[in-house]
Amino acid sequence: MKLISTNPSRNYEKIGEVKISSMREIEGKVKSARNVQEEWQNIGVKNRIKYLKKVYGAFDKNRKKISEIACKEMGFPISQQEMFDLGDGFNYFKWYLENGEKCLKEEVTFENKNEIHTIHFEPIGVAAVIQPWNFPFCQWVWGVVPALVAGNTVVFKHSEEVPLCGKLIQEIIDSCKLPKGVFSEVYGDGKVGEILINQDVDLVSFTGSAKVGKHVYEICGKKFIKAVIELGGSAPGIIFEDADIEKSIEHVYGVRFTNCGQACDGLKRLIVHEKVFGKVVRKLKEVLESKVIGDPLDTKTDFGPLVAKRQQRLIISQVKDAEEKGAKVIKGGEVPLKLKGAYYEPTILTNITRNMRVWNEEVFGPVLPVISFKTEKDAAKLVNDTKYGLGSYVYTKDLNKAQRIASQIKTGMVSINGTNYVCPFNPFGGYKNSGIGREHSKYGLYELCQMKVVARNR
Repeated sequence: MKLISTNPSRNYEKIGEVKISSMREIEGKVKSARNVQEEWQNIGVKNRIKYLKKVYGAFDKNRKKISEIACKEMGFPISQQEMFDLGDGFNYFKWYLENGEKCLKEEVTFENKNEIHTIHFEPIGVAAVIQPWNFPFCQWVWGVVPALVAGNTVVFKHSEEVPLCGKLIQEIIDSCKLPKGVFSEVYGDGKVGEILINQDVDLVSFTGSAKVGKHVYEICGKKFIKAVIELGGSAPGIIFEDADIEKSIEHVYGVRFTNCGQACDGLKRLIVHEKVFGKVVRKLKEVLESKVIGDPLDTKTDFGPLVAKRQQRLIISQVKDAEEKGAKVIKGGEVPLKLKGAYYEPTILTNITRNMRVWNEEVFGPVLPVISFKTEKDAAKLVNDTKYGLGSYVYTKDLNKAQRIASQIKTGMVSINGTNYVCPFNPFGGYKNSGIGREHSKYGLYELCQMKVVARNR
């Protein structure tokens, strides 16, 4: 059977296909990963990084190919893709190459004249890594590179929405001649992913929806294996009355609407003090009116399509629900008639009530519900009125207030006045339905390791 890749910006025209992996192929790749895992572990982190430097170089030579196929398969505007998918992906990759050995160095916990105690960080074993489509290259880096640095071998599955991105990744890595089985890839939808995690693997690293993530976690629980799971988000943004409105709006636009709003920790609910509510909404509308919707391969395009027809249908239904319950459409709210594909206009909604789907569900598209508040206490309640807890954003000139509200927000990450927390040296992950465990930094590397204490006499 074939997995067909289509272009959501050009009326879903076929751009390629990939053979769906069979049960036998999946079993064989896991077995190869198992057979080589001890060898990969024993060469040590320094030599693993030497291999991965070759992989980095090979990807660097193929930047243009990666960028073009990502834009075609999932509609990422090329200017944004080169910055936030390629650019961020290479930054993370480079950080692991430069810091992996230091992070995984044995740590002394106690010593005196008679004895010394150390922690050693050893790989867990064979990792099944399953990643989504929204940042095709960067998500691969996030899921695979730290696992390999730590000494795990990896069987990888990319989203069925970006099979050609996955195929290109495999081809580039194959050209680097890593030991057979250190990295391999399987292709298909969720059924293939489920087959993979039910194989003889020791660790599952999964990024995706909360519904599927919980199912993955159940399987891992029954098998009693480690799971690192990063799921969705409904990140709040709070604009206080004393905020720098111009700078706040600029940042809100970026963290809500980049990649057509398809980012897990993107700002998805905007909570604005009533004194500046009208001004904020008006300026957001002006910003969106200046943006271009169109072909993602055009450097002038700000908004490409959503990844697929199903995603477009979901956004349409979420906005319709809001309108039926009294929401007011300030901007957007429609499918552009002149564009054929999974397009949806960037949208601002007001008159939001807490029973609306755009408030209660993750909105993975270019839609921003905006609600007002009176007091700091009211803001704190609205911020935490969600089953998610990944990222959050606070805008105020009063840093004491910012720290105070940050301490009340139940999320894994808080940005104050536009400071970027998505950095390789910071752990990434969330509270509640946003996942289990953390990615990145030394803390993310530790999630991919067994910690062994060795206590000895001198």
